[in-house]
Amino acid sequence: MTHPDLNLLVALDVLLTEGNVARAAKRLRLSPSAMSRTLARLRAATGDPLLVRAGRGLVPSPRALELRAEAGQVVARAMRLLGPAERLVVKEVKRTFILRTSDGFVENFGPALLAQIAAEAPGITIHFVQKVTRDGALLRDGTVDLETGVVGATLSPEIRTQALFRDRLVGVVRRGHPLSRGKMTAARYLAADHILVFRGEAEKGPVDADLAALGMERKIGTMLTGFSAALTLARSTDLVATVPERHTADLRTGLHTFTLPFRTRELTVSLLWHPRMDADPAHRWLRDQIRRACATTVPARKG
Repeated sequence: MTHPDLNLLVALDVLLTEGNVARAAKRLRLSPSAMSRTLARLRAATGDPLLVRAGRGLVPSPRALELRAEAGQVVARAMRLLGPAERLVVKEVKRTFILRTSDGFVENFGPALLAQIAAEAPGITIHFVQKVTRDGALLRDGTVDLETGVVGATLSPEIRTQALFRDRLVGVVRRGHPLSRGKMTAARYLAADHILVFRGEAEKGPVDADLAALGMERKIGTMLTGFSAALTLARSTDLVATVPERHTADLRTGLHTFTLPFRTRELTVSLLWHPRMDADPAHRWLRDQIRRACATTVPARKG
């Protein structure tokens, strides 16, 4: 039986993650020519081209897409298996993590998360960055350590996810708005002008898909890219914002919130990270703290 060269596993993981021979060579501290020879050996071992020329770049083959997530998992497990047992002393960790999330998540869950970290790991710093798209490339290349959001169909297959909490969509208007008085009906909701929160993946959001399934359509008065901005606009206009209830609880203070007069899907907000960070003790500890903050923080209903 021919034994495969297991040293190729690390090269396979890096090549499929980077999708570029020069960048892979730099990460592995090899020359581009040595990396090209390694790619040739991988092609021979797998019987597949793996990375195929497309213009000036390379694109992964279908087989490479299948292997990408698995290769990262195998390498992470191997490094954990062959490395010394590591005991995390969290109070001694000095590290900065980048968490990509929304303003609503920071406002509702940030205080509890930061309090937990300050009490148990004062050397850990969290930098929150705004999430306006669901592009997983920032997790893949290490620019972002973690992010939160609703998992979409376009999420890269290797990205890890874990549910944090469930949410539902609610309508929001300013105090004194006509929709703040009387019984809410589908006809009244549809007659108003609405704010569409647009994140770049599709022309319409989930509420529009739910309305379309019922043969209805709302009037879009304006579009923007965040729930916080939508609520700010709703606060001083007659526009209606439709937002996740729990995700925006504190942001909705002083506004009128109502239950939507039609059936809508439930949203699951998840935590996302790249599998290369699975075995990292400090990263694993931080994931636990984020889950804990979401589980213990129960925002009060507004409106």
